[in-house]
Amino acid sequence: MVPVAIAVYAFAIVSANLLVLRFGPSIAPWIAFFLIGLDLALRNWLNLRMRPLAMGVLILATGVLTYLVNPGARSIAIASAVAFTAAAFADWATFRAVPGSWTRRNVAAATAGAAVDSIIFPTLAFGAVLPAIVIGQFVAKVAGAAAWGWLIRPRDALAKAPG
Repeated sequence: MVPVAIAVYAFAIVSANLLVLRFGPSIAPWIAFFLIGLDLALRNWLNLRMRPLAMGVLILATGVLTYLVNPGARSIAIASAVAFTAAAFADWATFRAVPGSWTRRNVAAATAGAAVDSIIFPTLAFGAVLPAIVIGQFVAKVAGAAAWGWLIRPRDALAKAPG
């Protein structure tokens, strides 16, 4: 199941980038809810199943993959790789630090990751701070991560991360 989750995790980011490239910032809140919310929740699910070093390697590798898949869209690819990697580490650190239930840990971590990603990505990708896009993306990412998190929640509500 972990290899499938890793593949879906990487696919979600790459798909999100290609969709933003094709449709521009107006589609960002939809992508944020469906694909980035999925990515945030899957990262937390994987956090319960992978050791810290393996998780760090996965985060860095998918950040690089993000750039390699769409280098023709240089600003989108770089913005995505930077924002994705920074947000992934914020999400990961928060998930590992917050005690309590899966839901509490998932939402706290997604909130941290969504905040980082929602500020960095549109600022780098579009060259300006776009408050409406930042706020819309943030809300959609947290809501998406909560919804996806509920769907993929582990059976053990107090599941502990390895390591």
